[in-house]
Amino acid sequence: MNAASKAIAAQGLARRALSLGVVKAFDQALQFLLPIVLVRCLDAHTFGEYRLLWLAIGTVMALAPFSMPGALYYFLPRSDPQARRLYVHQTIAFLAVTGLLAAFIVSPLNPWMPKTLEPLTKYGALVPVFVALWVVCVLLDFLPTIEERIPLQAYANISVAAARALLTAGAAWLTADMGVILWLLVAVVLLKLALLIGYIQRFHGWKRPWFSGPVFRGQIHYTAPFGVSSAAYVLRGQADQWVAASLFTLHSFAAFSIAAILGQVVNLFRQSVVEAFMPSMSRLEAAGELKSMMEMNARANAMVGMLLFPLLGFVFAFAEDIVTLIYTAEYVDAAAVMRVYVIGMLALVVELNSVLQLLRQGMFNLSVSVIILAVSVPLSWLGGVELGLAGAAIGSAVALYLDRILVLRRITAVTGVPVKSQQHWASLARHLAWSVIATLGGWLVGHHLFAGSPILLRLAMGGAALAAVYGAVNWKNLKP
Repeated sequence: MNAASKAIAAQGLARRALSLGVVKAFDQALQFLLPIVLVRCLDAHTFGEYRLLWLAIGTVMALAPFSMPGALYYFLPRSDPQARRLYVHQTIAFLAVTGLLAAFIVSPLNPWMPKTLEPLTKYGALVPVFVALWVVCVLLDFLPTIEERIPLQAYANISVAAARALLTAGAAWLTADMGVILWLLVAVVLLKLALLIGYIQRFHGWKRPWFSGPVFRGQIHYTAPFGVSSAAYVLRGQADQWVAASLFTLHSFAAFSIAAILGQVVNLFRQSVVEAFMPSMSRLEAAGELKSMMEMNARANAMVGMLLFPLLGFVFAFAEDIVTLIYTAEYVDAAAVMRVYVIGMLALVVELNSVLQLLRQGMFNLSVSVIILAVSVPLSWLGGVELGLAGAAIGSAVALYLDRILVLRRITAVTGVPVKSQQHWASLARHLAWSVIATLGGWLVGHHLFAGSPILLRLAMGGAALAAVYGAVNWKNLKP
């Protein structure tokens, strides 16, 4: 391939990445905005049921797919058409079986139904039917991209995301009835199923073979480590929400789940920086320049810290105002939980998962996830019992710091780079210290000088004061 062809190919990959990024951003924006509508249309109990439904689905989706759809990235590009069809058929069959198992677990027929899920049993078959179909249809989130049909992937994702958001919001606005919302969610997943069936019919068909024992065993053997690792990681992030759902009322759980949305915002922020630095880090690792790779990671984390610390400080100082403005005063209990999350998320500035990935430390990462899950759940339970709603978030906060300690030590063992040299600790400490000072200044302005002002003005003035103090100190670093 000559230089011109390589340039054209690179441009094509960039356009594909941009297209998928826009679609993901669109979906994330809808899922962030939807609860803002729902809290104004549903009573606290019903909104709690809605959040509980999606917590259950999130856990199901961590376990039931077992990374089988994602593993098709490995199998399909290197297979002939007949083998590709076989892999697709086997993946659908696997998802159908695990989807039915998941549906049974969340159905009223389950004699061992967890008490936490009992509020959903009054909707009869709607919840298990939706869960089973949602598991099967996850294949549509992968297949067009794997086969490089990016426009089809974009159209499918946007159609389903928009239908889900619009129908859910419309049902909540017009009826405020969770039963109606569930019927419409089933309609959305049937639309997704129709798109999936149509795609497979068009590009693969339904001819035999439908199943091959040796091929399926190879598929499972390849997929199993990724499935277990992914499940442990997702469950680790959901553990405190299950604790809150078990210990507190649906209203309190709904407030707790609102606070957890902060984590999604922070991860989106970090991911953009990671994706920008990852290719260069990968090249350095491939060349054996591990110290240079760690230096690049340190630079990226220092950049994230400079921007993220003051943002987290603003959320910490004005948590009640932010929750009241966005989600109404009925969910102000989320503010205390949000503050605990903020303390934990300070550790997220030091991003190390990309380093573990490049160093091929998948099994270590799995071990850490299991250990941290075992530590965080009891801590969250004890914190919830002794300290109330905010205490249930303690396990997650402690888990983040424990994770960083274990991973930093592992990187030292693998690369020989000591912990003190792995990050720009002095720079991070300086950004954190000035963020604390700026946050205090913003808090004094917002809560004293503008104490009796409308929330929006209080937030604006407090944020402006925080930005002025922090920006004055970091002006040179903030300039493009």
